[in-house]
Amino acid sequence: MLGKETMNPDFRPLAGFIDRTFGVKTINIVYDTIDKGTRPRIGIYFEYSQEKQSFNENNGVGNFDSKKQKLIADKFKQTIKEQGLIKKNGLLNFLTKTEKAKYQTDNIWVYYSAFEPIARDEANESVPQEKVIQLKTDLNCKDLWEISRCFSGTTFFLYTDEQVKQYENSETRKIWADKYFDLLELYNEFGYFKRDKFNIYLDSKENFDNNYESNWYYYYK
Repeated sequence: MLGKETMNPDFRPLAGFIDRTFGVKTINIVYDTIDKGTRPRIGIYFEYSQEKQSFNENNGVGNFDSKKQKLIADKFKQTIKEQGLIKKNGLLNFLTKTEKAKYQTDNIWVYYSAFEPIARDEANESVPQEKVIQLKTDLNCKDLWEISRCFSGTTFFLYTDEQVKQYENSETRKIWADKYFDLLELYNEFGYFKRDKFNIYLDSKENFDNNYESNWYYYYK
């Protein structure tokens, strides 16, 4: 995304096929093996979550669409074969041009990923904790118990459920969101956080204690 690396040219024919067929923009394709090297897989990387979700069943909800997976796997095998890069097994591989043989293509697993949510998570979690603590101090609100972050979300915890109701649609909540966004913007390298669409979550220590045993693992699980 920063232009420091380019897609492996071996995969460009497959990326072009995916983009033309499904109306998306493939930013990278990664090949590796799992199960101690016995099963190959390819990761198809897009920029946005909605592109990744378009390869799921039921309009983005559920497991990967197996028909699309097979279509991409078959096309991968075809493009790699056309380039003479299929890695064969045993004696057959020994007798062929092993210096060009790079990829296993049988029973390949196709998965998808998106850059945007990863970048959003990283940006939010890059805000130093000491700055978050200082923000809480500067806000100087007796009803504010804690500011907690997880992935791309930030939650301002009040003490009681009743206080959450009071602050839900208040001007104070907007001010808190503004102040936190000012911190976040310093780490918003790719601009995926927009102020007009950004907000903080509100919750209570009461809920945290009563329903999650005062345990952050249970809360964010």
